[in-house]
Amino acid sequence: MKKKLPMFICAVSLLGIVMMSSAGRAAVTALEDKQANVTVKMVNFTYSPDPLTVPVGTTVRWVNYDDDQHNVVSDDKSFKSKLLDKNQEYSYTFTKKGTYRYICSIHPKMVGKVTVE
Repeated sequence: MKKKLPMFICAVSLLGIVMMSSAGRAAVTALEDKQANVTVKMVNFTYSPDPLTVPVGTTVRWVNYDDDQHNVVSDDKSFKSKLLDKNQEYSYTFTKKGTYRYICSIHPKMVGKVTVE
């Protein structure tokens, strides 16, 4: 029995290390997922949050919470949504660093900015 006990302890220790390693990877993945998706609300004829700073690879999702239609049109024409009714959304993934300014083309006082680092 003395010979089997050290092997059992090694097996249990190895299993614990594997489980902790998996939990650590899950936490990192959850953090990456959290950073990879950001929501901008269209409410009261504003974009919120604004301005917004995100890392390269982030997907920004705009959701219209107003009763009026809105869209999202970048100044450089790199992205453009259709007109969004209430509760509709549009997403765009930023793959290059830079500053992206955008407006609602039917409400030009509605402006926003995304900085991608």
